[in-house]
Amino acid sequence: MTKRQTGDRLEPGTVVRAALELLDEKGLEALSTRAVADRLGVRMNTVLWHVKTKARMLELMADAVLGEVPFDGLPASADLRARELVRRYRRALLTHRDGAALVVGTYAAEPHHLRLAETLVAALLDSGLDEREAAWTTWTVIYFTLGLTQEQQAAEQQPLDDRLANAVSSTIHPALHRVLDHLSPGTFDDRFEYGLASILGGR
Repeated sequence: MTKRQTGDRLEPGTVVRAALELLDEKGLEALSTRAVADRLGVRMNTVLWHVKTKARMLELMADAVLGEVPFDGLPASADLRARELVRRYRRALLTHRDGAALVVGTYAAEPHHLRLAETLVAALLDSGLDEREAAWTTWTVIYFTLGLTQEQQAAEQQPLDDRLANAVSSTIHPALHRVLDHLSPGTFDDRFEYGLASILGGR
């Protein structure tokens, strides 16, 4: 637990670490600058001095999450490098409660975001895509990963039920009824790999 010691100098990084701890413990909805201040034992104005606004704090938190994506040991092959990088991105999101929702809710042109984007775009360019294809494929795979991971984390925080199965009728929704067994929340890893292969093709 991050706790500011008497005489310690409060820095933006300390605020972000405390905010991430609160995120992991209580979730995104419970996060506020006041809650972070209480955790650090300081006034809320002190926290705002370092992060300015809650929106800015969330941007810094999102960038810190992406800072946990490792870049060492990536495959030499551009195709495999792109796939592995996206897998590592997803794992970083899953490391923190509501990690995907946090990142979805921000638009942070921050160092770790830019490093991830640069590395992924470079891999796609090296694999033979032109500039537009590389840019748009990056957006597509990022949005897919964020969306699926956000759904997965939401499912993990609430009991699974049979609402979908109970709502789908074999007569009114025959197509959905046929594929219902493949829409199970327990298939997130397989669905991620399928989607990743669909977007990146043979890469």
